[in-house]
Amino acid sequence: MVFLFGMAAPAFAANYVKPAVFKQWLRSDKSMILVDIQPSEDFLEQHFKGSIMTDAYPVITGEDKRRLDPAVKKAKASKGDVVIICPRGRTSASNAYDYLKAQGIPENRLFILEGGIDGWPYKEMLVREK
Repeated sequence: MVFLFGMAAPAFAANYVKPAVFKQWLRSDKSMILVDIQPSEDFLEQHFKGSIMTDAYPVITGEDKRRLDPAVKKAKASKGDVVIICPRGRTSASNAYDYLKAQGIPENRLFILEGGIDGWPYKEMLVREK
């Protein structure tokens, strides 16, 4: 385990996108596939416009992972980046990242929203259906 400033870094490697950068991506109409793994009830409370609701959280079982398959299909048909949206952007997001990578999505196109949707500071940009 790697230690940074006295804190343990996550044991998994992934590409993270900071909220401020992701906000710029959203405003620039950058070509992206937004893969939201939140439980469906949480998705309805808050998500990004255009997100694919997968209800795959916590992305542990084979059934959880199969819920990502529609997003895999869209990502393979696109050349845009793939951003995984998770409640907090940690283990479950990493599980989704690893699954998408294993399904052939190039790692240079895969990103996890740092801090997840719970850490998103620009709440006015979220869609709420509840």
